[in-house]
Amino acid sequence: MKNAKQLFAERLREAMIKAGLKPKPAVLERAFNLRYFGKPVTLYGTRKWLLGESVPPYDKIVVLAEMLNVPPEDLVFGLEIKQTIKKNRARWDDGIGYQEREIFEAFLALPTPQRKVVREVIEAFTKAFSPEASGKKNDTTKK
Repeated sequence: MKNAKQLFAERLREAMIKAGLKPKPAVLERAFNLRYFGKPVTLYGTRKWLLGESVPPYDKIVVLAEMLNVPPEDLVFGLEIKQTIKKNRARWDDGIGYQEREIFEAFLALPTPQRKVVREVIEAFTKAFSPEASGKKNDTTKK
């Protein structure tokens, strides 16, 4: 299994290719140092980025992202995390109706102590009406 550094290196190489740059340390060093106004990176440093031996600090990731015309989070985390978040959000949005949304908005408008009480009430109902609490399977139909 690949670690975070190796995954970053893959994404960096792919972004360089898409930007029309050869994924080589010398190419990256030159292009990066033309845009970065801090301490310049070395050939050895860019080599470590491309081989997955290290990940640059955030300020350098931002410059890399601007240089390669990709969002910084795509370089660091990849597209998979965005897709997972969208999938979870869609599931949440699809499962909630208008009335539930109003309740959530009302809940969020409450002061913190009252929100805690509401949370405790919901947790109590959840425990009381769970299949494990009643000792039965989740069969709500009566004959």
